[in-house]
Formats: sequence, structure tokens, C-alpha cells
Amino acid sequence: MQGGDSRERKSGPFPGAEGAETPLSREDGEERKDRADAGANASGTASVVGAAAEGPRGTSRRGISRRGLFGLAGAGVAGLGIGIAADRGVQAVAAAGAPAAGSTVYPFYQEHQAGIVTPAQDRLHFAAFDLAPGATRADLISLLQDWTAAAAALTAGRDIGSYGAVGGPYDAPPEDTGEAFGLPPAGLTITVGFGPTLFETSAGLDRFGLASARPDALVDLPHFPGDQLEAARGGGDLCIQACADDPQVAVHAIRNLSRIAFGRAAIRWSQLGFGRTSSTSTSQATPRNLFGFKDGTANVKAEQPAVVDEHVWVGAGDGPAWLTGGSYLVARRIRMTIETWDRTALREQETVFGRTKGEGAPLSGGTEFTEPDFASTGNTGAPLIAATSHVRLAHPAQNNGVQLLRRGYNFVDGNDDLGRLEAGLFFISYQRRPSQFTTVQLALARHDAMNEYVRHVGSALFAVPPGAARGSYLGAALFA
Repeated sequence: MQGGDSRERKSGPFPGAEGAETPLSREDGEERKDRADAGANASGTASVVGAAAEGPRGTSRRGISRRGLFGLAGAGVAGLGIGIAADRGVQAVAAAGAPAAGSTVYPFYQEHQAGIVTPAQDRLHFAAFDLAPGATRADLISLLQDWTAAAAALTAGRDIGSYGAVGGPYDAPPEDTGEAFGLPPAGLTITVGFGPTLFETSAGLDRFGLASARPDALVDLPHFPGDQLEAARGGGDLCIQACADDPQVAVHAIRNLSRIAFGRAAIRWSQLGFGRTSSTSTSQATPRNLFGFKDGTANVKAEQPAVVDEHVWVGAGDGPAWLTGGSYLVARRIRMTIETWDRTALREQETVFGRTKGEGAPLSGGTEFTEPDFASTGNTGAPLIAATSHVRLAHPAQNNGVQLLRRGYNFVDGNDDLGRLEAGLFFISYQRRPSQFTTVQLALARHDAMNEYVRHVGSALFAVPPGAARGSYLGAALFA
């Protein structure tokens, strides 16, 4: 035994145990997994979605690199860690316990990355990363390979590492941090994106030989009227969006992916979110934001494949081929002045939104999903839905048909020095072209009555590549 560990190793869920498989090294394992993935549909779900998650399935031969091992073990004990596992790589393995019955699992390997049209989960941990000074193209590729292997394991409810959270030697740090040990996958999805600076820095430096592959549309978003952006809350070379129905599962994912990145990339900024503020499936009820109103009633839904194809997925000929089947992610941190809003009369609140606070119906009449009638007027001849209302200004009819797939979350990050809640909306949208967001946001920034109650303090744009094929990794076509 190495590292002073005198315990006899248990085979547990590792290769050789009942139900174990190594999908990237055994043809029969590949076939079983391919059959499971065959049910994947346009919504990013598969035959396993909504069913009981599979139990532990053993080690995947698609492991994490030697470089990633340093991140898991930590620089101070890297030598010990290499003695334990470098000869076999750090593999993505099953957790010691089977996921709980009824847990939702979304397949990782598919045409489009999960976490976009997937039914929006309740919790978010979002992180933007910068590559380390001196990082090379090879470092970037190995990081994406390691993240892909780890994400495939995490989304299936498995630990990171040859021995996971509890099975390794006593004299080495556990390979998996362990806070999700024994928890079901909770519908975890992991979505990775590339920022403008990955291709070329603001100083014009092409660090990784990718400048020629940068999509023309992948540039920093413009400064909109009223923006109060904080440099520490925007930008980034890479991003990871981890969504789950259990906050601990989402945090565990970002924590372990960050460890894997040690020495190659570090978190630039991050955001926790709760209480999704949009529905991305007709199976979901419309949620409420921290202003108490239903949000995202007219959102793009997964059950509208033609709309998704037109407004969300990058099409062939839209830009470089490596991005076909991907999307663009916009992230905006929007601070809400909660205390001011809470002292505002209900009539004014509804006028600002253009909808009723209870039902969420447009002020022109009907129910929540009734199409707003912007021409309808009241007894005084004034429009029932004000020209400065949020629903009017954001509506496709007012923006040349532009639609966005919104996937935002509420946040509360304590309070400021005056005792006011540091709270608001972490807005996320996916769109085929960044200009879709720019069109809508420019109209809102100029005229939205809600601007009295919100401040945009963070902003970022990322190109999200298509999903990874089994045996490959996220963004592989960029380096072909």
C-alpha cells in the first residue's frame, strides 16, 4: 500500500463489482450507454430523465490528466498523489452509494450541451475563470479534457477520482471533496463557455493561437445606458454554469472543477443563485422574481423546437464551424433596490411590469398566457399597458421578432453597509446571436420604468460550444 495506508481496499463500485462498466474502453459498455443516450431529445433530456438514477457504474477510462491530479491533490502533496494514481490517471468513478430513487439524471454526452433547454433547475452556481499567466495551448486543451471527464461523472452522480471522497489513503487529500457524497445527482447539468479574451486579450495578445477562430460576434457587450458595471463582476476566459435541484450538488460541482483547474485557471468571479426566474419547459410553472412578479411567462420553451432552432442554436454559416450547434450565453448581475420597491404602491408596481402581480396577466386583460394587447386603451384613452412597461419593451413584437431563452436566478448576498439587501436577479440568456440580447437590452435601458429600481453591475458574454461526443471533449472542434 502507498502513502502509509494499511487498509485493505474494497472493490465496492469499482471495476469488477456488479454493475460496473468502463464505457470508453469496453464495447459492451459503450453499447449500453449509447442505448441510454438514444432517448435524448431536443429538450436535452433522455430516457433516464425523471426515472430513478442508475447505481454506481464503475470507472470510466476517460480520466483526468496528470496535470489535473495536481489540482485534486494540492501542490503540497502532489508527489504523494502521483505515487497513488499517476500511473492510471485520476479517473471519474462511482460514488460508494447508489443515487436515491427518483433522482433526475440528464445525459452529458449529446448534440447540444445540457443546461440550456433542459428544464431549469432550482439552484445555480456560476463561475467565470481566467487562464493562469503562462498557461499554454496544451494546458487549455488538457483542462477542457479534464473538465469533460469530471462533468460526465458529476452529472451522473459519481465522485471524482480513482477513490472518490472516502476510499483513498489516509495520508493524501481525498480526490473528491465529499460534500455531495451520498446525495443523488439532483438533475445536475454542467455547461461550459468561452469568453472573448480566450481568443485575444484586450491588449491584442493571442495566447493560445485561437484569434483566427474567434466568432466576429464574440466581443464584449456594449455599455448600455444606466450601466454601473464593476470590473470584478464581469468578463472571463471561460465559464461554467452548474445547475441542480440541490444547492450542495451545484456547489460541489464548481468546487471540484475549480480544484481540477489548479495551476491552469482560477475563478475570476462567481455567483450563487436560487429560485429560478424562468421556465424553459411547458412542464414548469412560471416562477417569481424578488419583486414578487412572475418572470419569463413568454420565454422560449424546449417544446418549441423550431423556435429554439431559430433563436437559440448557432446555425451552419453563422460563424466558425466549431460553434455550430452551440449558443451564446449572456450573464448580467442586476442589483434590485428591494427596499425602495417594497414601499411602492401596487398600482405602480403593476404599471412598471405591465402585468398583474397575482395572476401575471397582461394589464390589457385575460390570463397569464394571454397575448398582450398593446393597442388597448382605458377610459382616459391611455394605453392599458404603458409605453414604458417592461412587458411591452421586452416583447418580440416591439423588437423585430427577437426572442431570448432566459435562464436566470434570484440571488441574495447578504447586505451592504447601509443594511440594505444585496439582492437581485442573476440574468442569464441564451441566443443564436448576441445582437438579439443587445436589441432587447437597449430598448429596456433607454425606456424601461423598472430602471428606477434596478442597477446592472455585472456583465459577461460567452460562446457555448455544442455538446461533446463520447470519447472527445467540450470544444474539441475549436482545436482541430
